[in-house]
Amino acid sequence: MNFIIILIIFVLVLGSIVLVHEFGHFILAKLNGVYVYEFAIGMGPKLWSKQGKETEYTIRAIPIGGFCMMAGEDVEDDDLKKIPKDKRLQSKKPWQRFLIMFFGAGNNFIFAILLLFLIGLIWGGSSMEPVVTSVLKNSAASTSGIEAGDVILEINGHSISTTDDISLYLAVADPEEASDIKIEKEDGSVETYSVQPKKKKVDGETTYQYGIGMEQEVEHGIFSAIRWTFKKTGSIFKQMGVTVYYLFTGGIGLSQLSGPVGIFSIVGDQASTGIMNILYLVAFLSINVGFINLLPLPAFDGGHILFIIIEKIKGSPVKPETENMIHTIGLFLLMLLMVVITFNDILRLF
Repeated sequence: MNFIIILIIFVLVLGSIVLVHEFGHFILAKLNGVYVYEFAIGMGPKLWSKQGKETEYTIRAIPIGGFCMMAGEDVEDDDLKKIPKDKRLQSKKPWQRFLIMFFGAGNNFIFAILLLFLIGLIWGGSSMEPVVTSVLKNSAASTSGIEAGDVILEINGHSISTTDDISLYLAVADPEEASDIKIEKEDGSVETYSVQPKKKKVDGETTYQYGIGMEQEVEHGIFSAIRWTFKKTGSIFKQMGVTVYYLFTGGIGLSQLSGPVGIFSIVGDQASTGIMNILYLVAFLSINVGFINLLPLPAFDGGHILFIIIEKIKGSPVKPETENMIHTIGLFLLMLLMVVITFNDILRLF
């Protein structure tokens, strides 16, 4: 597909996710009487701006982020611009600040659910039942004893409820070790098989194949769409939780993460397969962005929420200057992490 078309789709994909996220912060800030300096889509130099009654609305040159700049995030700037104390974020009640911080991610989740429902309504959704529909001849699965019609119950002790769970737990399993797969046979008996994936070279890259097919029948109708939407949403949340767990415990390395360059490559692949896959990618990334932002780390929305919780526990707020300094350090470390991830993305292209 033409590079320019892919670039446009890439900007629209990231732009829509950022717009939805920042609008969540913006609308809750406005509803709770917080002064908003700027509502920006993108980072870097301004390409377009419009001054509202209070807020400046801008589009910036680099389409990989955005921000909603509120009074209370920079105390010195607020004082210079003589922003009333009651219009500053830190002057609001803890529950108001919680809503303002949470609804960036909350909006991402709502956006993703609506997109998934749209996909299920137009194109249909599968049952996602973890039933083996085919097994490749002479594959690791077939030689272990797994057959078509088997229902997968567990993989390495992890409970399986959807086809996505199968992909997830096989992906995080050590490919050099056999995986224990618990199966319910068609006659109702339960067996556990030790399956060692076969190592193969595909286009110069090492892959590990189990040989299990999980084709799903697509169901149509509004009730099927609703059922599939909530199953798929829960599945994506589970994928994020497991991925973050393995990332922090060392089961997944930084080299396996993707940044803007990696996402651009994925967008190019999905764009050639049709609008349904693009919409699914937007929904998937939107939940990812929301989930990651709620992690209790400095510079993330979850970091701000953590300080609100600390305030409630200790009975008094953390000094705004101290909190802002911690978030600034966190932002610097986050940008450093993005540089490392982007470097790895570029290396994978060659």
